[in-house]
Amino acid sequence: MNSNKIDNKVLDEVLERMIQTVDGSKDEIFRIGEQSRKQYESLVEELKDIKIQVSKVIDEGDKLGMQARIARNRLSQVSKQFKEFTEEDIREAYEKAHKLQVELTMIQQHEKQLRHRRDDLERSLLNLQETIERSQSLVSQITVVLNYLNRDIRQVGVLLEDAQQKQDFGLRIIEAQEEERKRVSREIHDGPAQMLANVMMRSELIERIYRERGAEEGFKEIRNLRQNVRNALYEVRRIIYDLRPMALDDLGLIPTLKKYINTIEEYNGKTKITFQSIGCLEDQRLSSRFEVALFRLAQEAITNALKHAKASEITVKVEAAETICTMVIKDNGEGFDLKEYNRNKDKKSFGLIGMKERIELLEGKITIDSKIGLGTFIMIQVPYQVG
Repeated sequence: MNSNKIDNKVLDEVLERMIQTVDGSKDEIFRIGEQSRKQYESLVEELKDIKIQVSKVIDEGDKLGMQARIARNRLSQVSKQFKEFTEEDIREAYEKAHKLQVELTMIQQHEKQLRHRRDDLERSLLNLQETIERSQSLVSQITVVLNYLNRDIRQVGVLLEDAQQKQDFGLRIIEAQEEERKRVSREIHDGPAQMLANVMMRSELIERIYRERGAEEGFKEIRNLRQNVRNALYEVRRIIYDLRPMALDDLGLIPTLKKYINTIEEYNGKTKITFQSIGCLEDQRLSSRFEVALFRLAQEAITNALKHAKASEITVKVEAAETICTMVIKDNGEGFDLKEYNRNKDKKSFGLIGMKERIELLEGKITIDSKIGLGTFIMIQVPYQVG
């Protein structure tokens, strides 16, 4: 008994140090990201100024080039017909041609330097953009790790009875962390990160469109940009909600699913989502890991129907019978070819792979029926335990 207490105390101390180290790393990565963002903004301004200077230097070079050609022609004319011109005329023609040639050479050299600087700035901006995106991804992943460390792993000492159980539990937690980090990383990269990169590029494009096409086209581009920002905001809110809906801990699976579906239907606007619950799950709680898993499975199926199938109608049905929970998600979307899907393993949807892996952990089974143009039918059956 005493040895168990000592082990738990040591484990808590190690865990606390882990949390402090991870939290410190998160702060450091966040600072690096902020510094990179500030440097990025500074270089963007410098690049704009350099481009303006390049444009001016090119115009000046064109003018000087024309003047130099005229001066050379004048010098050639004077040289060929020197008897018709005074010595003063010849000297003046030579000095003017020489002066213009020197100025042209200098301005060409200046243009070359500006172009080199412009190219260096553009390369630096690409590197900084990559650093910013990586730091954002790492901060998000570390936040997920901290959540697990603070909320889940702190209970390890109480839940585990011996060293073997502790080892098995730790391995399961690590696997869950890695999967969650992969999912969050993919969603941030494919969603908000891409949208914000597009916003950055389009914001730089607005000024050029305004100058070249007029105010109407400029304001049209601003309206499009506003829609992109709105979409990015929605994706960020959705990802935050996806990390861990608090209602799941407080209310249970069925109320949380209802709330989630109502929220998604409201945000999406164009898709009708119908939900039906049959059985005892409305009033009874399942064990935490079953509630989380079943919620994630429904969430992934709905997300696939919205994003990939572009469905206008989705039906979700949950039925509890004895010790088996059955969940059916059906949509009228684009569907896909199951034979083609099974042949091209490298092109499989990460969402469906994640669903199958999660169901295997629950010792359940999944049935998928889909045809192109006729929608998709998914049935999930898992044995459950009342919490």
